[in-house]
Amino acid sequence: MNGTNRSLNRATLGVLGLVIAAAGAMAILAGSSRGFAQSWTATGTSVWADIQKRLDAARIPGTDTSWWTAAVFALLALLAVLVVCWIASQGTGRSNHLARREEKAGNTTVDTAVAAQAIKAALAGNTQVLSTSVQSWETKGADEGLGLKISVQVRKGASPAEVSAAVEHLVAGLDQLLGSQLPVLVRIKAGTRTKFAHTERVA
Repeated sequence: MNGTNRSLNRATLGVLGLVIAAAGAMAILAGSSRGFAQSWTATGTSVWADIQKRLDAARIPGTDTSWWTAAVFALLALLAVLVVCWIASQGTGRSNHLARREEKAGNTTVDTAVAAQAIKAALAGNTQVLSTSVQSWETKGADEGLGLKISVQVRKGASPAEVSAAVEHLVAGLDQLLGSQLPVLVRIKAGTRTKFAHTERVA
């Protein structure tokens, strides 16, 4: 429920996984097969000698640097920029607003904090719930262009159906207050805090 390009991420991880798997397989072969290790060493030496010849044949006039070396550094710099852009694109799409209304008399904006406080307060008395977090995201296809993500940390043995029903009731009331129906993702989870939590909530 964010702007992360999942297809690109999966493709990148897939290619990286294949490269690592291939490198691991070659390392195993080099360690277990003497013939493969000798062949690999001979091939590496031959390739490195060919690279050295190409570098010597394409030196920049007046310097000891090859055009190939400059091209490799330029490619690495471009790759670094692409990696930074890829990292910056992860998790984008988060918004601080839950709803917007543009009218002739003026614009009205409802902050996500309003819904977060209302939902947390409503679930504070639920003994099955340990904590709640609420976030809003820019969502394609939604009327307001925004969607809501509600994450609920529950106790061990809590009923997902009961917790889900309680959250859905709150979301229905929120839709009535806002005057529109927002797409909502409800995530019910348990973790380390669930295992070590006391039976009763401590105020």
